[in-house]
Amino acid sequence: MSGWGTGYSFRCEIVDYSRSPTALRMARTCWLYYFSKFIELLDTVFFVLRKKNTQVTFLHVFHHTIMPWTWWFGVKFAAGGLGTFHAFLNTAVHVVMYFYYGLCALGPAYQKYLWWKKYLTSLQLVQFIIVTIHIGQFFFMEDCKYQFPVFLYVIMSYGCIFLLLFLHFWYRAYTKGQRLPKTVKNGNCKNKDH
Repeated sequence: MSGWGTGYSFRCEIVDYSRSPTALRMARTCWLYYFSKFIELLDTVFFVLRKKNTQVTFLHVFHHTIMPWTWWFGVKFAAGGLGTFHAFLNTAVHVVMYFYYGLCALGPAYQKYLWWKKYLTSLQLVQFIIVTIHIGQFFFMEDCKYQFPVFLYVIMSYGCIFLLLFLHFWYRAYTKGQRLPKTVKNGNCKNKDH
């Protein structure tokens, strides 16, 4: 919300390199988001260390390894502006997602509250559609002077790639029933596929 809830335009928002309070707040927020990508990467590392190989999917590994690397460039060169909208949306989705995983970790007594995993995946799909549409509008604007258009191409590519990967997960899990959520077994959350 640092920029997007305080006056950022949903159309063309260039990166503010000034030392204004708004620009500095957005830069700090971007650094926090960048740091959070390493915390998420640890999620994958812990799966590997705990030998939870069924939870280490291509989607999980790809998403958690690529994001810290590319966000370094984003924070280094464009900490703010149009290219941060996806982070805003992604953070909101992660709040909901980790709430779900928190409930899952509470054990079998909370299994009855875990009926909405399919809707969580739907929320993630909607996120990628919104991100792709939001970034896609840049290519139809004639007067947007965003400083690093290459980042917008990367974000657009990620939006499309993640949308396809999550659609594939959706198809396997909810259409074919190959990875139906097992929610809780012996107090452990199963099928945490992101």
